[in-house]
Amino acid sequence: MENGSQSSRYWYGATEEDRRRRAVEVLQAFRVYRAAEVAMRRRTREAMSMGENDLLVLRYLLRAAGQDRHVTPAELTRYLGVSTASTTAIIDRLERSGHVTRVPHPTDRRSVRIVATAASDHEVRATLGSMHSRMMGAVSEMTPEECDVVIACLGRLQDAVDQVDPAPASHETSPEDAETTV
Repeated sequence: MENGSQSSRYWYGATEEDRRRRAVEVLQAFRVYRAAEVAMRRRTREAMSMGENDLLVLRYLLRAAGQDRHVTPAELTRYLGVSTASTTAIIDRLERSGHVTRVPHPTDRRSVRIVATAASDHEVRATLGSMHSRMMGAVSEMTPEECDVVIACLGRLQDAVDQVDPAPASHETSPEDAETTV
């Protein structure tokens, strides 16, 4: 025989405790996935003997090549959010390792564009191809409704983490001051 609490859930839905437990389970599943992804990226960097930004640049260049876009060092600087000197060091390192080349910009004689080499494309595909296939296999059988739920959830989570709290003010205002400034 069921107690009153359990039978009322049957008729009236989940309790706040049930919703919280499910939310914690979902967030924990995302944390475990993220930890696995971070570990995979570390292994990929190690396998390719690259740093984080080196691999980011290479992936960015390969994506741009697939879109037939020209990429300049200035664009890479903006993308990475680093100094121009850091960008130059990254490009130099990738050029020495044979992953990128500098070629003249087709419309601006003062500029160069950065291009991933064919060998880089092959290396990235060889290193990440089977993992991407496994990931596609993990989600390709999802129904449209399941996809919508996952996409919406990830969008809400992104919104939640993108809302960075501003730095605390250098001085606190009293409630009285706040009322007079509004």
